[in-house]
Amino acid sequence: MNVDTVPIVGEILAAGPNDRVFDSLLLAGPLLVVAIALLGRSMFTSLSVVGYLVAFVGYTLTKSLSS
Repeated sequence: MNVDTVPIVGEILAAGPNDRVFDSLLLAGPLLVVAIALLGRSMFTSLSVVGYLVAFVGYTLTKSLSS
């Protein structure tokens, strides 16, 4: 099975630039929301959100400054 054949994931990958890290970060956001909904708010989920935001903002800033 190829990741491009999954209905929603394939459309997201085809819509954006060929940047697998950015695509992965975009797909990880909703999965993180689902994890928080299932697990509840805890130290683990809060640290996961902080890590996700730092990674997303840091990667986006790095890409924009290097262009």
